[in-house]
This record gives sequence, C-alpha cells and structure tokens, in this order.
Amino acid sequence: MKFPLFDRVSTAPGRKSLVFAAVLPLLTLLDVFTLPAMRLDAFLARASWALELVALALLFEHAAEKQRRWLILGHCALGSFFYLSLVYTTGGLESPYVHLVPTLPLLTAFTYPEESGSAVACGIGCALVMMAQVPMGTASFAQTAGWLSILGSATFFGVFGSNQFRKAAAAQNESRLERARRETLEKLARAELKRTQSERLATVGRLAAGVMHEINNPLAFVRANIHFIETEVLAQPLSAELRQELEEVFAETNAGMDRIQQIITDLKGFSQSMDAEAASECELLGVVEDAARLASIRLKSVATLKVEVPAALPRVFITPRRLAQVLLNLLVNAGDALEGARVSQGEIRVRGEVRGERVVLLVEDNGPGFPPDVFPRLFESFFTTKGPEKGTGLGLSISRDLVERFGGSLVAENRQEGGARLRIELPIHAPEKAGA
Repeated sequence: MKFPLFDRVSTAPGRKSLVFAAVLPLLTLLDVFTLPAMRLDAFLARASWALELVALALLFEHAAEKQRRWLILGHCALGSFFYLSLVYTTGGLESPYVHLVPTLPLLTAFTYPEESGSAVACGIGCALVMMAQVPMGTASFAQTAGWLSILGSATFFGVFGSNQFRKAAAAQNESRLERARRETLEKLARAELKRTQSERLATVGRLAAGVMHEINNPLAFVRANIHFIETEVLAQPLSAELRQELEEVFAETNAGMDRIQQIITDLKGFSQSMDAEAASECELLGVVEDAARLASIRLKSVATLKVEVPAALPRVFITPRRLAQVLLNLLVNAGDALEGARVSQGEIRVRGEVRGERVVLLVEDNGPGFPPDVFPRLFESFFTTKGPEKGTGLGLSISRDLVERFGGSLVAENRQEGGARLRIELPIHAPEKAGA
C-alpha cells in the first residue's frame, strides 16, 4: 500500500509528524475504557492536532534550516495547547489524561532531542494554559502553583537531557569521523606500501631480465665449447673404461647446462609483466610444474618437494603467471616454516583434486602448522611472523586477492596429522561462461 502524502515528505521530523498524525485519531478508542462515554469534542481535539501535524510536515519539507527550528518550537507550544484542550474536554482536573501533563516537556524533549528549545516551548505553553485556569475558576492558586513547579522541573530535566543527547551525538560523530580518517590513512599507507613493493619487484624483474640476458651469452659459448671438446676428446683413441667415464662426465655437464638454461627460461617468463597477460583457459599441471621448478631452488636444502597433480584435472580460466606467483609464494612460505622449525626431514606436497564444480590445489607441509593466535590475522596486510629480512607480510594477502579475482578462494588450515595446509579452490572452466 502506498501513501502519496508520506512519499512527498523526505525529512525525518516530517515523517515522524505524519506517523503521529495517523495515530492520534485512533487514540479516541481509549476513551471507551477511560470515560463513561465517547465525546465528540475530544475526537475533534485529536483531529485538529493531527491536522496541525500534517501541516507541520508539509511546511517543514520546504522550509529553510532556521525556519525549521521555529516550526518545531511553534509545534511544541501548539502541541501542549492541543493536549490540554483534550484534558479540558474529557473532564478537566478529573480527566484521566491530566496525570500526563507534567511529563509533556520530557516527552517533547524525547521526541525532538536535537532541539533543546522544544522542552522550553512545551513547558511555556503548558504553563500559560495552567495559569489561565485560575481566573476561569477551574483550579485554585495552590493547585496551579503545584502544577507549575512540576512543569518547571520537567522542563529543566528535558532541556538537560537534550543537551546531554546532543553532546553524546557530537562525540559519537567525532569518534566516527576520526575512525574513518584513521581507516583511510591506513588504507593509503597500505596502498603506498604495496605500490612501493610492486615497483621494487618490477625493478628486480628488470634487473633479473638483464642479468639473465648476460648469462645466456656466455652460457651459449660454454655449451659450444663443451660440445667441441666432447667431439675432439671422444674422437681420440681411448680405452673403453676411460671413454665411458668421459661420456658420463660430458652428459652430466650438458645436463647441468640444460638445468641452468631451464632456470633462466623460467625466470625470464616469470619476470615479464603479468598485468599485460590476459586470463585464459589452462591446465593446472603445467602451472604447478613451473612454480615447483622455481621453488626448488629455495627448497633444495630445506625439504623434499612432491607434486601430485593429475594431468587429467579439468581446466580453469586464470592468468597462469599469476597462479604461478601464488603457488611460488606458498611454497616458499612452507620452506621458511620448515627451516624456522628446524624440521630434519621436511616435506612439501602439492596435490590436486576435483570437488564438485571446483578444482582444488593443496599445498601441505609437515612442519609445526599455524599457531592459534596467528589464524585470525594470517591474511592481514603487513602481518608476518618472519623477520624483516624475509618478508613484508604482503605475500598471503596479495595471493588471496589474486585467487579471488578469478572466482576462487584461498583458505589456511592445519592438518590433523600435523603441519599446515593452504587450499586453493578454482571454478572449473565453462566455455560458455568464459565467452559471455
């Protein structure tokens, strides 16, 4: 059900007035329980009060700020007049509603706490009407003095309460603004640090690319020279035993150079700008193997790395280099944990499986696991349990952001058999969704 008049009023005091205006005529039903018979003049008093409230709501909507204050003060004074007229029409001092008269300033202050003058206006209006009872002969001077003293006390406490409310509201707003300011400064600081870190990584990437280019050239000379030496040496008349030993030496040397070449190739691809690379459908096994090759350099003396990712896993729609960055970070973190705990036979395992409509990658280790007090802050920016020389506390935070960009999730947990587990879940690639 729509109320056109209610839709025309947008201010809080105006809508509050319309609600009161709708309720006031219905309160005539109270006369059935409090009066011997319903009175028409009491209903007319309530209806007049309701019309005044409607007029207040409409005037308040188009009034200026200063005019609104005077409208509220005038309404509070008129409200006291209408209520006392209701008391008069229902029996005067014998009315069941007369007992609420001393509370009118307090009720007004409660209704309009933002305007301290509302209680004063209501109190003055009530006092004028009560003093008019003396010459009319409906109340004695002593009765009127008693009522006026009670009204004065109620007005005082109404003004005091309004002032306290405004002070509390101002303090709360100031606290809220200060908190918002601090949060904004913290976000700016985090963004600045991330930007600095990104620039530093980009610089390192460019330097690494230049170093790798410089390594490639002498590596090509060494490979060519080794091949020449191998050809010349093996062409000489040699004993079978010496020839076999030399062939093994040259094979190991070539394998070492191949290993160097593969590391250079992986680093070159990983150091390229990942922002320019678009997401694509890819197989997880290749991404995991790339990350594992890079991580093996760090994990070589710390733990045994095992990759158990089936080649038949469903494809996912991601940026391969970004996922490789996430996996590399998780593997290096696992290695740091094992090294810090001095685990003698460290083991890191990367497993892949399908759970419903998602592909899951599990990075597990047999280290000490995550302490309980670390869990709530594990993915917070700049939170780290490592020393300043090993990390900035951005690795897991950035990793989770990267995974979530592709509709996935990154969750940390402890294994029942001991050690930590980080679970990456990615949605299975649906060609029709990717096209859309």
